[in-house]
Amino acid sequence: MSDKVQPLTKHKSLAQELVDALGDRIRDGRLKVGDKLPSEAAIEAQYGVSRTVVREAISRLQAAGLVVTRHGIGTFIVGLNDNPTFKLSQEDFTTLKDVIAVLELRIGIEVEAASLAAMRRTDKNLKDIETSLKTIQTAIEAGQDAVAADFQFHLNIVRASQNPYYADLMVSLGTSIIPRARLEKGKSTQLAEDREAYLRKVNMEHESILNAIRNQDPEAARAAMRTHLTNSKERRRQMMS
Repeated sequence: MSDKVQPLTKHKSLAQELVDALGDRIRDGRLKVGDKLPSEAAIEAQYGVSRTVVREAISRLQAAGLVVTRHGIGTFIVGLNDNPTFKLSQEDFTTLKDVIAVLELRIGIEVEAASLAAMRRTDKNLKDIETSLKTIQTAIEAGQDAVAADFQFHLNIVRASQNPYYADLMVSLGTSIIPRARLEKGKSTQLAEDREAYLRKVNMEHESILNAIRNQDPEAARAAMRTHLTNSKERRRQMMS
């Protein structure tokens, strides 16, 4: 863990900065299930924060179900679905009704979060959103799964709202909230083309959201996010009907 936490801003505590940094590494697999976190002293030195900040960050990671502390042994990564708090998994999406219900939940959360992000985002927030969008585009061009990058894009937007509860809720929901066309790669040229066209259309909607946040236009951001998630509902209806 060589990355340094960004300097404290007026919007976010150092503890939340550290939670975000460690949480991202757990979600993208750089810290794997079963791995032991470095000692509090090591994290303190590596991230340039106090012991109090480290303990608060670990406490928040525990509450999010990402780590568990075994007294006298250490703190270990337990993954995203090992905590009994509210979680969603692919097994929860067995019917069209399930998928639509989750998208309606996301509309309730992310539309307002996008508006707040447009008003409150920092330059760093904007850079993070732009980076995640580029990662999605790279995955599309390479014919790869873009689900993790898609989730990171939406997570970075809710983080830009500067309301930590939005981010905590998104993290608790996890990557399963990202709907994806069930188009199998490699079965035929037509399926591959359909999948790429689907993802490119989704990413154009992402670009509209980004532009509104970049321009600090809360109404446009709210409208762009609502359009994106409403379109996602309709796409799922068409694919699962």
